[in-house]
Amino acid sequence: MSKSSLFKKKLNSGKYGSADEVIFEAFRLLEERDRHYEQWLQDTRQKVADGLAQLDRGEGLDGESVMARLKERVRM
Repeated sequence: MSKSSLFKKKLNSGKYGSADEVIFEAFRLLEERDRHYEQWLQDTRQKVADGLAQLDRGEGLDGESVMARLKERVRM
């Protein structure tokens, strides 16, 4: 479906009173998606930092142990 036909479909759905409302909703959803992405990025960076700190303290696991745990989880 092309972008213009999606726009027309949304406008003709009756849910929106004008083209401006469709555009406003699109920007609102885009902003919401961007906020979720930024939060995910921040959380991921913190998890990486935490993991690196654990490795620096010698709390890491060897690759074989990690793979064994992952394979066990997949079997469940």
